[in-house]
Amino acid sequence: MRYELYYWTGIQGRGEYVRLALEDAGADYIDVAREEGDEVMMPFFQGARPGSLPFAPPFLKAGRLVIAQTAAILFYLGPRLKLVPAAESAQLYAHQVQLTLSDFVVEIHDTHHPIASGDYYEDQRDAAEKRSEDFRKHRLPKFLGYFEHVLERGGKKYALRSHSYVDLSLFQLMSGLDYAFPKAMKRLNRRMPLLRDLQKRIADRPNIAAYLASERRLAFNKNGIFRHYAELDDR
Repeated sequence: MRYELYYWTGIQGRGEYVRLALEDAGADYIDVAREEGDEVMMPFFQGARPGSLPFAPPFLKAGRLVIAQTAAILFYLGPRLKLVPAAESAQLYAHQVQLTLSDFVVEIHDTHHPIASGDYYEDQRDAAEKRSEDFRKHRLPKFLGYFEHVLERGGKKYALRSHSYVDLSLFQLMSGLDYAFPKAMKRLNRRMPLLRDLQKRIADRPNIAAYLASERRLAFNKNGIFRHYAELDDR
């Protein structure tokens, strides 16, 4: 099957979690908006295309299915791309960890847009600095500590004792945080050796290494979830 991925062009955001899974598995897929423009998604949002009604990208078209929400997409793709164990308990656990990661991503976004997503960062900079200080001191170590514990319980190499889409998502999370909060992440290095080891191993996987070196991989920028503003990082 050829999968169709829909996500905003030029934005390094939630669609990347899906893209990493497709790339790692060597799946046949097309990044539709990148080839045809963002307007190609509008009929889906307007309910003019068959299938479920997505609220926002990313969403995936797989045959007649339209699946939105990153965690739901990966829950669907995991077994089909052999990126999750066959046991139902493992698949549910993978979904649970992915949902927790999604919760964390919302908090990361809110460090630079704590008041209103539709307003410019510059219009809420003071609130962003206050929110980011709490994030660095409390939320960042709390969530990363949880994911470190997940790896420890999974045998210290993988989240689920074998390679899965959760590992790919943790790689993306760590990479994005390194871009957005380089000083804060450096201060936490000694507390997350398993996450750091996983990050390196995922980057070295053949399909991922090729993807990261290609033009298909967008650089982190100030249009996505992970944004670097020096005043929001450790001082």
